[in-house]
Amino acid sequence: MSGTTLDYHNDSLSLSVIEALADELEADPVDLEPLYHAVDPEALDQLFQRGSTGEARVTFTYEAHEVEVRSDGTVLIDGAVHDRS
Repeated sequence: MSGTTLDYHNDSLSLSVIEALADELEADPVDLEPLYHAVDPEALDQLFQRGSTGEARVTFTYEAHEVEVRSDGTVLIDGAVHDRS
């Protein structure tokens, strides 16, 4: 099972979530409702910043979709793992 893996040098985790949501909703990321209406993107990025130890998961609802973010950078939407394009 492959998933969205975070590149800590080039992307923030919140950007990976936005890309996965845009893919799921078949929309341009700029047309999406702001992520901060569902979760604090800065807090999400800080929680999973590079050098963090242990495993963590954050789950929230975005426009009736369940989003799960894992500390390894994996993003799941409604239980489906989203690959980077």
